Amino acid sequence: MTDEPRRLRYSLGRPVEPGTPFVDLVPPKEAGEPSTGQSSLARELRRARAAQKKAAGRADPRRRTATAPLEQDRRARRALRKYAALDPDAAVCAWFAEHEWEPFAFQEEVWDAYRAGESGLIHAATGTGKTYAAWMGPLLEWLRDYPAATRRAGAPPLRVLWVTPLRALAADTEAALRAPLIDLGIPWTLEARTGDTTPAARARQRVRLPTALVTTPESLSLLLTRENAAQLFAHLECVVVDEWHELMASKRGVQTELDLARLRRFRPDLRTWGLSATLGNLESARDTLLGMDGAGQPRPGRLVRGLVPKAIGVDSLFPETIERFPWSGQIGLTLLPQVIATIEEGGTALVFTNTRATAEIWYQALALSGVSWADRIGVHHGSLDRAERERVEDGLRSGELRCVVCTSSLDLGVDFSPVDRVLQVGSPKAVGRLVQRAGRSGHRPGAMSRVTCVPTSALELVDIAAARTALEAGRIEARPPVERPLDLLAQHAVTVALGGGFHADELYREVRTTHAYRDLPRDEWEWVLDFITRGGEALRAYPEYAKVALVDGVYRVTSRMIAMRHRMSIGTIVSESSLKVRYVRGRTLGTVEENFIARLRPGDRFTFGGQPLEFVRVRDMTAWVRKAPSAEGAVPKWSGLRLALSPELAHAVRVKLDEARRGIFDAPEMEKVRPVLELQAAWSLLPKPDELLIERTESREGHHLFVYPVEGRLVHEGLAALFAYRISQLGPITFTLAANDYGLELLSAERAPLEEALEAGLLSTEYLFNDIPASLNAAEMARRQFREVARVAGLIFQGFPGQAKSVKQLQASSGLIYEVFAKYDPENLLLRQAQREVLERQLEQSRLGRTLARLGGGTVTIVETERPTPFAFPLLVDRLREQLSSEKLSDRVRRMADPLERAAGPDVPAIPRFANLRSARPR
Repeated sequence: MTDEPRRLRYSLGRPVEPGTPFVDLVPPKEAGEPSTGQSSLARELRRARAAQKKAAGRADPRRRTATAPLEQDRRARRALRKYAALDPDAAVCAWFAEHEWEPFAFQEEVWDAYRAGESGLIHAATGTGKTYAAWMGPLLEWLRDYPAATRRAGAPPLRVLWVTPLRALAADTEAALRAPLIDLGIPWTLEARTGDTTPAARARQRVRLPTALVTTPESLSLLLTRENAAQLFAHLECVVVDEWHELMASKRGVQTELDLARLRRFRPDLRTWGLSATLGNLESARDTLLGMDGAGQPRPGRLVRGLVPKAIGVDSLFPETIERFPWSGQIGLTLLPQVIATIEEGGTALVFTNTRATAEIWYQALALSGVSWADRIGVHHGSLDRAERERVEDGLRSGELRCVVCTSSLDLGVDFSPVDRVLQVGSPKAVGRLVQRAGRSGHRPGAMSRVTCVPTSALELVDIAAARTALEAGRIEARPPVERPLDLLAQHAVTVALGGGFHADELYREVRTTHAYRDLPRDEWEWVLDFITRGGEALRAYPEYAKVALVDGVYRVTSRMIAMRHRMSIGTIVSESSLKVRYVRGRTLGTVEENFIARLRPGDRFTFGGQPLEFVRVRDMTAWVRKAPSAEGAVPKWSGLRLALSPELAHAVRVKLDEARRGIFDAPEMEKVRPVLELQAAWSLLPKPDELLIERTESREGHHLFVYPVEGRLVHEGLAALFAYRISQLGPITFTLAANDYGLELLSAERAPLEEALEAGLLSTEYLFNDIPASLNAAEMARRQFREVARVAGLIFQGFPGQAKSVKQLQASSGLIYEVFAKYDPENLLLRQAQREVLERQLEQSRLGRTLARLGGGTVTIVETERPTPFAFPLLVDRLREQLSSEKLSDRVRRMADPLERAAGPDVPAIPRFANLRSARPR
């Protein structure tokens, strides 16, 4: 043994570069060096960690504002000298000129309106300057009120609140807002407050909020739970609500309305501005944002439309051949070479898909395609871990990533200037969604946005052509606001009780200034008060549901435990039935559906986040995995949002089908799908816009009724159950149901009495309110929906951090409360709300009623067909997916399609091949 200390090379987790000097882990002690009680190794490790953190801070662009205050101070002093002699408007115009911009007329209109004390809604295309239209008004006002010679060194208190729907947008919004602050020498502080804010920043904000705060609806509600909430917002001048079109049609939008009403109570002259794009009901959106005045009338507000032309180009990729019997997913990955060529036309591309599973499939296909940029592809969707999503977003900003396959998680707000191409895999399903995604390219004023659609079946070509026509006509979907959700009102009442307390009459009048609760009856408000103070009629014996106490005429929360649990449960986002996916030794990848994991056995492989994984076990609500050598296996499936054709796009599709009926194929997509449509017309017919086509077909499976309202899948699912129920009232019969965006199928063992049902009112809107629940087992659906209502209302608690309850536990808890209410309090308003949300959200009851009225006022044409038509074939395939089989779906579909193709022959037959055709109008 030698006394020479052992020398090792270490890097604290970073690779060691060649030539790196050795570091003594036990360096010799200098003569006379005092003892510190710590080893030399500990001191060296501490120094190395400090250096690593410092380097990481320099490398992370999101931390530059915290690590480089000196540079910001220098820029501010230079700006003060540069712009001091200019009046505010000239200074802002000079700042725009430095960036080679010129203020648009709509931006200047907003600035003038803001300084005049007005509120309003800004509607402009993505990438045309909405952010600075809203942001520069407060800056111009401050520059006017505080000339350079009178500005104080300290930052003013909170003046501007910027509400964003996504935490992921907060960092990008903060960066965009900070630039003019520094360049114009405005001494404001700017910070974000979201679920991702560090504990240190939260502690600092508990003492003092910044001058401008970027936050989310949930974090804003948390601020309102502070006892000193009125003092926190005492100097607030403006609230900007970003992406209002995404918020307003959800409970998060109602939460924002309630928060704004509270802020207006603190600051009656508060100015509110919303930013919106791709929205059809602008006046309604503005009135919903601004709320009602004391007389119950909409608050006055300006609607500013961006007049900057934003050209949008929509084109498509086509397969070499089109099969005449289409089905969902039919084209598959056959367009992969064309997709690659399209991506290579530009620098960076986004490939949008409608589902997370499709995103995984396309990511894997691109990564294994052998392209030179295969290592520069990313995948982005809501089930991936936040750190992984941020890595992908940073790669887009820097240009490190060439292509990202994504879902709606990248629809909003983030300014990816390097993106040159946008592709949409599958039908866009809505005109507004196509516009939103197209806007990710050319994301700057004056630049053209372009989206290339990649159909997955032949009939989606009709959707694409119809979407382009609707876009050219300006038919963008309206988004109706949510009306009077009492679960959220109960949550908000507890929030206000925490934030200083409330008097019942005062809060009632305040709540009625929101659009959502403008017609709130007094008895429903009294029910909410009883619910938060006693738990309602059925839960009065349980103290934990008595959250608020009446103390000297003021409603307050007196329990620290209730206060803590409420703050942890604020919001309307309810967790899905999902499990974390995590490496056995490593990081968390994201979440995946619980029912998917339940089908896996140890050793099974699947792909997730683009990585081939091997399933190990489930423990502590976590699916533990390890890396697999290959990607062979299943792809995770998420229930997610079931996209269906929007009303506007469905109408445009019906128009396109009518044009094809008249021999008009004026779009390249329609010309490509022409053989399919001509065969449909030959074997059956193409319906007119006011015509309902019903096909009767008999096969070895039984008797089929194919009905084509062309209204979207959600409406068709409701219609299928409704038609089956109404026909069954004429006599005992059993149906098997299927539905897609174009139609629905009713399959029975015996011939259904269709004509008698039409005469009896099959398409009638009478008794619809009673027939829909009876036909759909709506009670069971409401039981499942009640879990969300119960969570928002605070009836169930999801658990503390690190001790979250499982989905089964939450379902059991909500199910038990549902049974108690149903048995002992059947008139409970939360039960009614769950039933109403099922009918409207899942079944689109209002749209279903309008569809029945349209169909009942038109012509019904019944066609007896010898075999399934091109419109009927995808319905057969969709039902086939639900059957268990060891045979591949594509093989089974091919076996079904081959005899139909032979019957169709090489050319479309000139004579219709059906037994008889007749028309009938129901009475």
